[in-house]
Amino acid sequence: MISYQELNTQIDKITELSNVLSVLLKDRTICDTETCCNLFYNYMDHVNKHLQVVESTMYPSLLSNSESEAKNIASNFMGSSQGVKHVMTSYVKKWCDKKHKGLSIGAKHDEFIKDTDDMFEVILNRIQDEAENLYPMVRKISNG
Repeated sequence: MISYQELNTQIDKITELSNVLSVLLKDRTICDTETCCNLFYNYMDHVNKHLQVVESTMYPSLLSNSESEAKNIASNFMGSSQGVKHVMTSYVKKWCDKKHKGLSIGAKHDEFIKDTDDMFEVILNRIQDEAENLYPMVRKISNG
């Protein structure tokens, strides 16, 4: 199983990238530069990797536990993962040029910023919820 330190490091990196990108993307002259786009795609990779790690290492132990609370938390987080992935997929379809690792903003910068802020909020809320609810439950059943 992955250590909590590694999970916290992933969360810290995602949060840091969210904060940096929030500032950079607001500047229309910077937001679709190669450097900014590389940083953005790096962010998306970190989020996807984190979700995969949580799914493969945490859900199985919760789902196989006899406590209904553990199973409910796993089910809730599995549903939340699907919601986050849906938000990210919709965002990528609307704003990303995956072939060229770029962003397709055009004249819709204000809409792009709103959608980006919304996506960041969903992801940041999810990782905060993990730290406050998922990890403690996994610790509880692992030590119990």
